[in-house]
Amino acid sequence: MRAFAWFVFMAFVSPIVAAEPTPNRKLVVVTEEALRIHSESLVIDGHNDLPWELRKKDAGASFRTIDLLKPQKELQTDIPRLRKGGVGAQFWSAWVPVDTIKTGSAVKTTLEQIDVIHRMVKQYPNDFELALGTADIERIHKSGKIASLIGIEGGHSIDGSLEILRNYHRLGVRYMTLTHSESLAWADSATDTAKCGGLSKFGETIIAEMNAMGMLVDLSHVSPDCMKAVLKVAKAPVIFSHSSARAVADHPRNVPDDVLNLLKPNGGVVMVNFYSGFIVPEGARAMRKMFDVGRELKKKFPDDDVKYQEAMREWQKDNDYPAGTIHTLVDHIDRIVQVAGIDHVGLGSDYDGISRLPTQLEDVSCYPNITQELLNRGYKATDIKKILGGNLMRAFRAAEKAASR
Repeated sequence: MRAFAWFVFMAFVSPIVAAEPTPNRKLVVVTEEALRIHSESLVIDGHNDLPWELRKKDAGASFRTIDLLKPQKELQTDIPRLRKGGVGAQFWSAWVPVDTIKTGSAVKTTLEQIDVIHRMVKQYPNDFELALGTADIERIHKSGKIASLIGIEGGHSIDGSLEILRNYHRLGVRYMTLTHSESLAWADSATDTAKCGGLSKFGETIIAEMNAMGMLVDLSHVSPDCMKAVLKVAKAPVIFSHSSARAVADHPRNVPDDVLNLLKPNGGVVMVNFYSGFIVPEGARAMRKMFDVGRELKKKFPDDDVKYQEAMREWQKDNDYPAGTIHTLVDHIDRIVQVAGIDHVGLGSDYDGISRLPTQLEDVSCYPNITQELLNRGYKATDIKKILGGNLMRAFRAAEKAASR
């Protein structure tokens, strides 16, 4: 996600919190039927921020202090839990803070993060293999490995350069989130003041270039005006790699119903985010203020990070909210299905980029719980398989087919 803007994330993180299920929403018990459906599915997650955590916690991803083959208590992701969760393909996020564009280090840091992902895949060749498209995903999944793809989270990473965008594609990047927490000159963020009324002419050129390369356009983090502008000019299906339904939880990071309706002709997919601050209604109300509060406190304490972090923690304490349950997440899936249709929803957890998760979604081992709850709500096996990964594969194939080079 880094749903928390770069300037608030480190100050705002808290231990992973799980809420107690309400009486009418009991703990999900995974059945043999659910396990069978899950094992037959290609489970694809649209967004995981593990690479940045490796950069922070493991000396730039040296793999000397963190071994992903062993359980990692301080992370939400490791290989044993990915296996338990039945993950078949994962988009790893090459996220870098928005402030890197101001310091002139956005491209350098993004290249470093892409390198982290490549080295992680190389470090664990029995479990990961780099995928560059849908044929690779299918082949790697059949081999028993986890297909590993790269997504860039934020257009600030290209520093306004189509040439840099093309070079990222050559390095294996297969989607780019147009913005992160701040608006760019060519695309507006959902959590900042608009700069170009949604999408500029140069922004349209970027969309055209991504379509030509077969790179997926990711609309998570962008404003509704930007979403609509992109959907008018896109020649291939878009994705929301880690967003949820605004009608269920009113946060600007979520997708409003009028945009969900536009996904039908486009063929796009909303991959639901698991973060409690986006999917729990009370959390969405609290988190709507977070970015503005962070900006104001940064102005107040521009050179005193300790006081800034203390102030953010106090704000957090005064704006607490419940973590929700797995039922909360599936409410978002239900809404997207209701408005956009069964072909337009997927999973985009945001693991290791978020600090608070609903009960029974605490880490990457929990995907079978979603399968069970979908069964509990009457979804057919064929539709569950679409949600778990089939819809993303369809959209990705269409983007590949639309590519002109």
